[in-house]
Amino acid sequence: MSPRIEVSLAAQALCLLEGETTCARFPVSTALRGAGEQKGSERTPRGLHVVRAKIGAGLPLNSVLVARRPTGEIWTPALAAQHRGRDWILTRILWLSGLERGVNRLGSVDSMQRFIYIHGTPDTEPMGEPRSHGCIRMRNEDMLALFDAVPVGTRVHIAED
Repeated sequence: MSPRIEVSLAAQALCLLEGETTCARFPVSTALRGAGEQKGSERTPRGLHVVRAKIGAGLPLNSVLVARRPTGEIWTPALAAQHRGRDWILTRILWLSGLERGVNRLGSVDSMQRFIYIHGTPDTEPMGEPRSHGCIRMRNEDMLALFDAVPVGTRVHIAED
């Protein structure tokens, strides 16, 4: 049986499931502006998605990624102080693609074109509360565990409840 991911915006939690069994539950941080699908909205898109690409395999913990490419930097508080206001994408990326035409796929609502990811973030950032620009942020150790547990093609359902 293939794994699947359920994200609850209300609970700020991500569950990894096999069939009806919850294998893991992680706190996350979704969009500060809430749910929404429009390009430029900085909101987390709802609905059924798929992991289209896995990025960062083999990189060290806290590796910095920009435009889906490792910069060679490792996040530290000192690096963060040099780049205040930077939206840190760390460790690994699961790039999501919407599966529902007109809801989260194609046109002005396309999750992949919006660069919606599940990704690591500095451990200094709070989890369990909305703070992102639309992506689903996770603790780096949790991101490693999830990344290793799911293949490309894994279904991801993002719901408000």
